[in-house]
Amino acid sequence: MPPIRVIVHGAKGRMGKETLAALSLDPETTPVGGVGRSNAGDAISLPGGGPIPYDTSLAALLVRCQADVVVDFTNAQACLAAAHLSAEHGIHFVTGTSGLSTADLEALRDLSRRHEVGVIVGPSFAIGAVVLNHLVRVAAPFFDYVDIFEAHHEAKVDSPSGTAIALARAMTAERAFKRPVPEREPLPGTRGGEFNGVTIHSSRMPGRLAAHEVVFGAPGQTLSLKHDTLSRECFMPGVLMAIKEVVKRRDCVIGLESLLGLK
Repeated sequence: MPPIRVIVHGAKGRMGKETLAALSLDPETTPVGGVGRSNAGDAISLPGGGPIPYDTSLAALLVRCQADVVVDFTNAQACLAAAHLSAEHGIHFVTGTSGLSTADLEALRDLSRRHEVGVIVGPSFAIGAVVLNHLVRVAAPFFDYVDIFEAHHEAKVDSPSGTAIALARAMTAERAFKRPVPEREPLPGTRGGEFNGVTIHSSRMPGRLAAHEVVFGAPGQTLSLKHDTLSRECFMPGVLMAIKEVVKRRDCVIGLESLLGLK
């Protein structure tokens, strides 16, 4: 079977560069093009390999190369535009873009149905974070109070993280939590954000990559579940798994739990 041909949308970003390197090393995949915001000529060099086509426009790049999958690490607006274009060309779509709303996810589901292409959305591609999402679903029915603490590097564009929102969604799919509100808040906002009774606290600073901790509370006890991301290479097994799975599908999958047999 020939390798899966992949275009990386967001190729000049940190995750894009890591993905290009991982695709180059995996015998079942091959990077065939890159899209980025900055002008870098009509080609970019792969780590330890030759050049591949590059453009600031996905539409223009699709004229120059054939692809089976577009992998996206950009922002919500650019992600949706790339998903529409990919689906119209019959190309499967994988995204790890953060900040997608419920309406955005429904739009991706609709694209998948109408064009009969696979779409996989990964709030996180770190396997440990996917397992964390599963574990909070297991724990949620036994507690009435919960806080999420997430920390990322200073350049992350959204707050809270998509992973934190996915955790909150997972825990509140069938219930809401109790959320104590202080009588006084001398410094507004210190209680954190709220999602169906789940309080979410965000930290942004240099020295961090990504960390998520879910703390459940009950009389006389707490339960803490935590995942730390130490380097971007931890995302690559999940990214490659999604690429190899999406070409087999004609539906939209939110999260990697089902790919790991956790649902």
